[in-house]
Amino acid sequence: MPEIRAEIRLPTQELRDDLPFYTKVLGLRLDMIYPADNPEVAVLSGHGLRIRIEKGAAEAPGTIRILTDDPGAFPARNLTAPNGTKVEIEDLNPPLVLPATEHAFVVRRLADQAPWVIGRAGMHYRDLVPSRLGGAIIASHIRIPDGGPVPDMVHFHRVGFQLIFCVKGWVDVVYEDQGPKIRLTAGDCFIQPPEIRHRVLEASDGIEVIEIGVPAEHVTEIDHDMTLPTPHHRPDREWQGQRFVHNVGAQSPFKPFRIPGFEARDTTINANTKGVASVMVARPSGAAAPATRHDTDILFTYVMSGEMTLKGEGKAPYRLTMGDAFVIPPGMTTQYSDATSDLQLLEVTLPGVFRTTLL
Repeated sequence: MPEIRAEIRLPTQELRDDLPFYTKVLGLRLDMIYPADNPEVAVLSGHGLRIRIEKGAAEAPGTIRILTDDPGAFPARNLTAPNGTKVEIEDLNPPLVLPATEHAFVVRRLADQAPWVIGRAGMHYRDLVPSRLGGAIIASHIRIPDGGPVPDMVHFHRVGFQLIFCVKGWVDVVYEDQGPKIRLTAGDCFIQPPEIRHRVLEASDGIEVIEIGVPAEHVTEIDHDMTLPTPHHRPDREWQGQRFVHNVGAQSPFKPFRIPGFEARDTTINANTKGVASVMVARPSGAAAPATRHDTDILFTYVMSGEMTLKGEGKAPYRLTMGDAFVIPPGMTTQYSDATSDLQLLEVTLPGVFRTTLL
């Protein structure tokens, strides 16, 4: 392959004023300068950047962002070079910020025809909680209309919690330290611990999944160096205290749910995240369900099949069907009623351990 170099050009009025700032303050290396008798162009490099400072260049001074694990090594977080270029010093790995939840009662109906948006790797996204509860959570209904290989790369997410639950079709994914590719089928789920490397390989026609991410806005990074699958299978490995989970729905027994009149199967996510979140699949068990209220921070539910009526304190009843979703804030009295026998609910709560009061 031919050797290729890329440069960012910045203007200057007097090169001799800029060189001390870029070399001594920013720590860049001077690679080239000319003409010798009256320099008008200098090329500097460092921190993964190559800059060409040129006297009389027509461009605006621009902004340089330097990411470092030691911001204190620079004289200030915001600097201005003699040529007018702004310099922002940022943390290389800033701490994950979890916004305070803005609690609200939310009902999102599939029949309301919320728009599908084409997102990463050509996937279609439908937002199930438009307010995102103030940035605390994103809940997406994702589909891939045409199956086959997925144009994905090895990547990871800077998150506090992330769930992938398959509601239709199948998808093949490969994960760091989890062996060869794993097929996720309808009724199964993955928990993707923070920063676990993974890659989506192939999907069936019309696959649909529910993806939950905390916080709502989080960074996805591409890992150009890792090849998957990795040579080691380490099922007990933890990422920030969480283990990878592949829960197979058909192998999970139903037991009494937190709400009488329902039974549920546990995906083991509460145990494997050490209480960060709980994910349950609930269905009616025959008896009428009482009114209840809960004290967890976020309680999100997606209707996977069947129908039911959701009654909320001070709200008109909602008749919910497959594809609908709702959020019940803590302390609000609600009741599930008139459920069809084929009703199945996906319930995600954060944190995973909380109290339900029967009324």
